[in-house]
Amino acid sequence: MLFNSGTFALFFAAFAGLYWLVRNSLLQRNLLILGASWLFYGWWDWRFLGLLIASSLLDHHLGMAVEQASGIRRRRLVQLSVVVNLGLLGFFKYAGFFADSFARLLQSLGIPADRPTLDIVLPVGISFYTFQSLGYVTDIANGRIKACRDRVQFLAFVAFFPQLVAGPIERAARLLPQFQTVRTVSLNDLRVGLWWMVLGLFRKVAVADPCGSLAEIAFQQPHHTTASVLLGVAAFSFQIYGDFAGYSDMARGLARMLGFDLMENFTLPYFATNLREFWRRWHISLSEWLRDNIYIPLGGNRLGNSRTAVNLGITLVLGGFWHGASWHFVAWGAWHGLALMGLHFLGIRGWSAPALLGWVATQSVVAVGWLLFRAPDMTTAWSMLRALPRWESVAWAGTGLGYLLWFVVPMLVLDGIQRRRGSADWGSHLAPWPRALLLGALIYAIALAWSRKPASFLYFQF
Repeated sequence: MLFNSGTFALFFAAFAGLYWLVRNSLLQRNLLILGASWLFYGWWDWRFLGLLIASSLLDHHLGMAVEQASGIRRRRLVQLSVVVNLGLLGFFKYAGFFADSFARLLQSLGIPADRPTLDIVLPVGISFYTFQSLGYVTDIANGRIKACRDRVQFLAFVAFFPQLVAGPIERAARLLPQFQTVRTVSLNDLRVGLWWMVLGLFRKVAVADPCGSLAEIAFQQPHHTTASVLLGVAAFSFQIYGDFAGYSDMARGLARMLGFDLMENFTLPYFATNLREFWRRWHISLSEWLRDNIYIPLGGNRLGNSRTAVNLGITLVLGGFWHGASWHFVAWGAWHGLALMGLHFLGIRGWSAPALLGWVATQSVVAVGWLLFRAPDMTTAWSMLRALPRWESVAWAGTGLGYLLWFVVPMLVLDGIQRRRGSADWGSHLAPWPRALLLGALIYAIALAWSRKPASFLYFQF
């Protein structure tokens, strides 16, 4: 059930009507959210609904046990949560990858090995809800929050449908308390929620999907040139941003219309003038999760400059591997890790750059990373990188550039206004007539680009 589909519109309309009818009962509202969220998730594949429920129940029980325990017993309980959550994630997401990679290694050594065929379906959203649930247990162990005794509240927190399948990965300290009070929905909540919903649809339908079509053409070229590589990388850069930031906007909008406040997951990453700043602006919820659960436990910046650089590299490699069971995702994470390590050592020597130079350098590093991320395999990625100096004409380059500018410029204008205003919901606070005109223009753009078969979101596969 996609946010950009008629089916979801009917689902949300029916749910919202019932939700507002029981506005005075916390238990009824949480039960309604839980039931609707399980229906929403089961709509994809009912077989994996039990997996979501079982892992949530386990972490709810472990959270209370961790709070009561101490010493070795507490560590063992946290380790159990880590093993179960990451074990499930590892099996469904990486079993085939490791089996195939091991078979390839044996064959490269001259040892006969048949590659096992593991047809394992990846449960949608498993990377997100396992991290959210696991983060709850580790936060209790670290004394950041108290355990939740109410099972319905906790299950609703893990399964909350606006952000269940692609984030943001909410921290329990921020979102869980919102399930513990009766939430009132004001006119301002509805106005802000509608703005984020329309803006997210615009990013997805009118920007990301057309850019995705252009990226598909560029990356599938049998013969790559400078123009095809640059256009393909630029198109994918705005596809993944429009797609993922659009989903996050829609998730925030839907939640806001229910009285919930989700965290902002993107804050103008393509305006960043250094790579650290980029990672503070891109997929913020994952960056914070990796920082708190990998980088800091490894020692963070407390063990000297060399160890800090190593910790940065390890964290980014694991962040790349989180995205998928393929070496090009690992290469993407390693590329960013090496770049951050380099910046760390440059920072030690007091190196700095003017804002424009910093922006060009940062976005160049990001663009190379996106090539590694989007390429179907490392062979294709290397072929495209080697083609960068190949200054040959491409018949469709002019048309492709025109299409790219046509779709991307309006989104960048909106982002630029957001940067100037300093608020993501600036459009919802305009005077009535300007707000109506802006929303009308965005809806018109969405209608022009709307497809009868809604395109899925990129991060559903992660």
